[in-house]
Amino acid sequence: MRPIAVMTGVLALALIWSGLAFGRGAPESFADLAEQLLPAVVNISTTQVVSGRGPARGPLPRVPEGSPFEEFFDQFFNNQPGGNSPPRNVTSLGSGFIIDSSGIVITNNHVIDGATEIRVILHDDRVLNAVLVGSDPKTDIAVLRVEADGPLPAVAWGDSDVLRIGDWVMAIGNPFGLGGSVTAGIVSQRARDINAGPYDDFIQTDASINRGNSGGPLFDMDGEVVGINTAIFSPSGGSIGIGFAIPSVMARNVADQILEHGYARRGWLGVRIQNVSDEIAESLGLESARGALIAAVSENGPAADAGIKVGDVVLQFDGKDVEEMRRLPRIVAETAIGRSVPVRVWRNGAAQTVNVTVGELDEERVVNASVRQPQSSSGDTGHVDSLGLSLGDLSNEARRQYGVGAEVAGVLVVDVAPGSPAADKGLRPGDVVVEVGQAEVRSVGDVNQRIEEARQSGRRAVLLLVDRDGDLHFVAIRLASG
Repeated sequence: MRPIAVMTGVLALALIWSGLAFGRGAPESFADLAEQLLPAVVNISTTQVVSGRGPARGPLPRVPEGSPFEEFFDQFFNNQPGGNSPPRNVTSLGSGFIIDSSGIVITNNHVIDGATEIRVILHDDRVLNAVLVGSDPKTDIAVLRVEADGPLPAVAWGDSDVLRIGDWVMAIGNPFGLGGSVTAGIVSQRARDINAGPYDDFIQTDASINRGNSGGPLFDMDGEVVGINTAIFSPSGGSIGIGFAIPSVMARNVADQILEHGYARRGWLGVRIQNVSDEIAESLGLESARGALIAAVSENGPAADAGIKVGDVVLQFDGKDVEEMRRLPRIVAETAIGRSVPVRVWRNGAAQTVNVTVGELDEERVVNASVRQPQSSSGDTGHVDSLGLSLGDLSNEARRQYGVGAEVAGVLVVDVAPGSPAADKGLRPGDVVVEVGQAEVRSVGDVNQRIEEARQSGRRAVLLLVDRDGDLHFVAIRLASG
């Protein structure tokens, strides 16, 4: 029986190993893929006029951007005595890729920003003058057009949404101005927020990306563009295995909008949102901290027309889960303008669905958040010990003292007890408590009543809507025992 047991164990181990190795393995070589894709990857050379520093001694030496000698030359020539030199032309290099054989080139906005001349250098060393079709600084994407004697080699967009952590990817670009080069690595993480803009959703990769790679493509193993290499995290300026690429799903949508309209058209919901913390989730009866909390609704905007209210939590938009606040702006921006979509919200302890017709975002739009007109107050003042607040009536004198507008209604914060729950959350005199537990308050009695209702429902925290200098935001405060 013993040999059988051993054989069974070996068979089981073999099956387990087979299951672990079922995923797509590393390629023996990237050479065939690189040979196929390199002709569609281009160098971007730009020229712009900058004000000089230091003495006017003729043209300054130029070195490749990012080279070890760049800092030395900058310090030496820019710190010489003699005043300012005349404006001069400065060149810089980046990367890009041809997405349409007619001559459409994609790159980063920061590669061509401020350029007076843009040239595209093909893999066969041909140099073509480029025209800027349009750019979008918020997503750092630019679209160029070049004219050639015939069709150009082009690559195709891929689907970044199907990428998994650990998938192989390949980057092609022009690091340090040395010419086209190929590096490979894996997807290290997805949906990275690096505070580059309002729509951050970067792919992180350990494929070597350096200065000059900006605007170059990140390919999957099918040879499709799944990202645009855009940024690196590095204390030295060189690759340490932390690079970031704009997902192709976002990039393709923006590029298509630029090609069709000359600029990026984005969907607009007409709300101001904030993150849902654990305490806010508990105060609202949510099982976990997720979604985007509506802090203000723009008057006559799509959300207002659909009946979305301040205090709602958006859990799902057009069938896409909103795991955290920052995901909602991207989903809305990528939604077709004029389309009616279902929006799942959490309201009064239950989920419900409303339909919203997506509007078009006007970048210059002034957001006018709806506010409630003031109502008469009972005039009582006093303390809310469970929060550590002293509250008072919004009299005309108080409005003048704290600069509270006539349109703001609520209860004025007069004092905050040091070390209290309210102090821990940053409340301060001059704040106006507009709602408690998603119900309007106009007196200290209203506040205490809402707090008691929260206690009776088993809540250990209460949600306050606070107006500070005309800006509405929610604050969840834990209730002190009492």
